[in-house]
Amino acid sequence: MASTTTQRIPLRERRPSVGAPLVDIQGGVAPAGVSRPKHKRTLTGFGAGDIKTVEASIPEPQRKAWLEHQTSGFKDKDGFEKEVVRHVETTLARSLYNCDEQAAYAACSLAFRDRLILEWNRTQQRQTFADSKRVYYLSLEFLMGRALDNAMLNIGQKDVAKAGLADLGFRIEDVIEQEHDAALGNGGLGRLAACFLDSLASLNYSAWGYGLRYRYGIFKQEIIDGYQVEVPDYWLDFNPWEFPRHDVTVDIQFYGHVTKRTDDNGKTIATWEGGEIVKAVAFDVPIPGYATPSTNNLRLWSSKAASGEFDFQKFNSGDYENSVADQQRAETISAVLYPNDNLDRGKELRLKQQYFWVAASLYDIVRRFKKSKRAWKEFPDQVAIQLNDTHPTLAVVELQRILVDLEGLDWEEAWNIVTQTFGYTNHTVLPEALEKWSVPLFQHLLPRHLQLIYDINLFFLQSVERKFPKDRDMLARVSIIEESQPKMVRMAHLAIVGSHKVNGVAELHSDLIKTTIFKDFVEVFGPDKFTNVTNGITPRRWLHQANPRLSELIASKTGSLDYLKDLTELAKIEHYKDDKDFRKEWAEIKYANKVRLSKHIKKTTGVDVNPSALFDVQVKRIHEYKRQQMNIFGVIHRYLTLKAASPEERKKFQPRVSIFGGKAAPGYWMAKQIIHLINAVGAVVNNDKEIGDLLKVIFLEDYNVSKAEMIIPASDISEHISTAGTEASGTSNMKFVLNGGLIIGTCDGANIEITREIGEQNIFLFGNLAEDVEDIRHNHTYGSHTVDPDLTKVFEAIEKGTFGEPKDFMGMISAVRDHGDFYLVSDDFHSYIETQELVDKAYRDQEGWVTKSIESVARMGFFSSDRCINEYAEGIWNLEPLPIKDQK
Repeated sequence: MASTTTQRIPLRERRPSVGAPLVDIQGGVAPAGVSRPKHKRTLTGFGAGDIKTVEASIPEPQRKAWLEHQTSGFKDKDGFEKEVVRHVETTLARSLYNCDEQAAYAACSLAFRDRLILEWNRTQQRQTFADSKRVYYLSLEFLMGRALDNAMLNIGQKDVAKAGLADLGFRIEDVIEQEHDAALGNGGLGRLAACFLDSLASLNYSAWGYGLRYRYGIFKQEIIDGYQVEVPDYWLDFNPWEFPRHDVTVDIQFYGHVTKRTDDNGKTIATWEGGEIVKAVAFDVPIPGYATPSTNNLRLWSSKAASGEFDFQKFNSGDYENSVADQQRAETISAVLYPNDNLDRGKELRLKQQYFWVAASLYDIVRRFKKSKRAWKEFPDQVAIQLNDTHPTLAVVELQRILVDLEGLDWEEAWNIVTQTFGYTNHTVLPEALEKWSVPLFQHLLPRHLQLIYDINLFFLQSVERKFPKDRDMLARVSIIEESQPKMVRMAHLAIVGSHKVNGVAELHSDLIKTTIFKDFVEVFGPDKFTNVTNGITPRRWLHQANPRLSELIASKTGSLDYLKDLTELAKIEHYKDDKDFRKEWAEIKYANKVRLSKHIKKTTGVDVNPSALFDVQVKRIHEYKRQQMNIFGVIHRYLTLKAASPEERKKFQPRVSIFGGKAAPGYWMAKQIIHLINAVGAVVNNDKEIGDLLKVIFLEDYNVSKAEMIIPASDISEHISTAGTEASGTSNMKFVLNGGLIIGTCDGANIEITREIGEQNIFLFGNLAEDVEDIRHNHTYGSHTVDPDLTKVFEAIEKGTFGEPKDFMGMISAVRDHGDFYLVSDDFHSYIETQELVDKAYRDQEGWVTKSIESVARMGFFSSDRCINEYAEGIWNLEPLPIKDQK
């Protein structure tokens, strides 16, 4: 019997048409056997025109098959449970019998992540199709906090998840607790960036964040024998919220040398050659907006050896350690946030880190722009880049290098594009906090960038000289290069010269930078270049997520949760400040939050605290200018006063729990000494049976966003007591007030604007004013300086060993007594103690206290990060939100 064979039609790969019209063609549009055009992935996907072309070329049967089987996320409890069980059994390879809370967290996160991804893809496609201007937010820190709870609330499915998890045998609170905070930041700078990402997505702006993916965070803080000990923060052991983009890589160059040649047209061409290459790998994190399908992107860069992880030749020859040396050296770049820069190698690593991050980000941004095939002069119309502090300032030089060296633009044309693209946010008035890098370090690590910095400086100084022809001192003061030994590159000066707008983050701060550190630049550029955008916070995380019962109570009076998108709606609750039932529930919610924190304190420190006591909280980065040392000196003063009182007199004292939290930089000796003193005082006070519940001192280790979400709603009074004129804004002050806590503070940062909004009767202000600080410091140095008598008694108690070995704490005492008391601890101490007595008195009148609390919350509408982002968009970025038709 003859065999029959079926003739196979050979596959012919067809190139996509470049001009296919977008028409609705029914039926097949290609002969059988013609494959779909292969999509060769590019680092940032297709441009708007490319997508339309490719879409038009997809045969109808394929399009139909894709649409028919398109994934959709869960929509109800049953759908959620089905997704969780599927992930437990397939993704995690577990079952009903061995699914613990960690597995439930993983499966629940993956179910929500799947939903986010669909919106994330649609958002990116929508933004690409619109082809409108995007803002890129460059921040070395993004202190995101836990992602699962935030995703549940922003998507609007937390109740569904709660019910679904209960059906499966889990409490939602226990599942949420399993998540490890993302270790991508340390303080207010990083948390502000996270709030801004939330607002950008919630307000439907086209935006990307760019940062570094730190393997070990800044560090995990442990308190051992009262001392801070830094250990690695292994937060990436399981992280369902990131997507590795192993095909999105950028080669980053370091070291080497520059050669220059002249081309046929007489133009000088510079080429950066040699050196070392490190590979940047992208990891993407979806950022969901609240009550909107918009889901923006945070791209984090991780470092890898360009030569690969492993050198087989070295391994085979027995050189086992060096076989992985390249990879280990490369990985240090993205290993730790703020490596200790007390050593020269630490300084080099920090600069390397900053260049690695901005170079990878600029490469990505420029690629995306080039896909639009627009002329370079249109770059600032499509791209806005915001520098969050001085850390990303090298982006200014890197963009100039790309435009001049790689794209061949004329120097002045390129510089004009650069300066129209960047905006710079300043976060400090402390001169020592303004970054400077030595010229020899730059020459060694980034030789081409140093040349460009000198070119930029020459171009800038020539314009200054034309404006101020006889003022040589002005040139020295504004120069990007500081003529010291060795010469230094002033990054803040470079950021100002390279940006079209410079903003401070509170009214006082913005005024101070114009009258102090950047005074000369105001003369050079005029006042219009400098503006203010007072910081804000996202109410979605800092009220709705952190304090759900209070959020629901507020919503019951404002009419809905719409106030989370328009915080000025809070004003409506002031009408209920005399409503008996409203006040009762308000006070009950605060007490319940204090009970929750009391249980956490007992569990983590072993100390029993009374939730009826006044909870006095200072949680923030440990720094002398934030004056945690003054707070603990005040606690010691209170302890000495209590010890000197008779048992009858003690009954009149207001019981108080003083709560501290925050990390000290690994190389900051004085800050670590402050932590040690707080713990030493706690060890004595908390075990003093005579004092009992009248005073407790607690240090909560490893302060982070999720701990803040527990601490802040439980606060009665919070301390924002920086030396006047040193805190740029502060945002924890806003979080505490939004949760019904009052403030004791100096006239500094955003405290001033909070006072203006909530009323002087609802805040406890003390201390010297910013305009007097310099005169007082001058008097300390050249006149007389007497330590406050009450503070002297505190020092005497420390020196006689009341709290342990006196020499352990002499640095703090000596800074005040012998070294000029730079942060005015003694000058403000009497005022501080008196104001604390006013706090005690006000707290005893609980009815009056609740009124203050309600009024304060009702008047906090101004301090939303949504308002900030709209101000940036209008005044700095020239950006419009992208309209969405299918708004939830």
